[in-house]
Amino acid sequence: MSSPQPKLRSLADRARQVALFEVGGLLLITPPFTWASGVPLMESLGLLAAIALIAALWNAAYNTGFDWVEGRLTGRSADRRPFVLRCCHAVGFEGGLLLMSLPVIMHWTGMGWLEALLADLGLASAYVLYAFAFNYLYDRCFPIAPPAAQDGLAS
Repeated sequence: MSSPQPKLRSLADRARQVALFEVGGLLLITPPFTWASGVPLMESLGLLAAIALIAALWNAAYNTGFDWVEGRLTGRSADRRPFVLRCCHAVGFEGGLLLMSLPVIMHWTGMGWLEALLADLGLASAYVLYAFAFNYLYDRCFPIAPPAAQDGLAS
């Protein structure tokens, strides 16, 4: 007999999560990126918006896949994820995004490989902290409702 699988977030809930994450990230990360990189504000905003679009698509795919695998392996929903797994989740997300965003930064800014890597690592570091805090708060503000009972029927 298999254990019941935890409920995943709805498409609307996932869309809200991704939208809030990306808007919040742009508002929080663009000013320090502009200051640290020397890239003008509007160019930084355009670059980070392009990366945010890539990240939004990656976010939806990564979070859904991570939640699905975690649910199958543990029987637990994402809003009950323990601290260590939250850390792994945030680092895994940013590692995948780093691989996709490095060529974009190089092309957009004209930075060399090493300079773009350092800028991307700085962004990734900031976003790892942000992703951890955001997802923790999101899970607390928008918990996943447990699956409805089956009216006392045994399965």
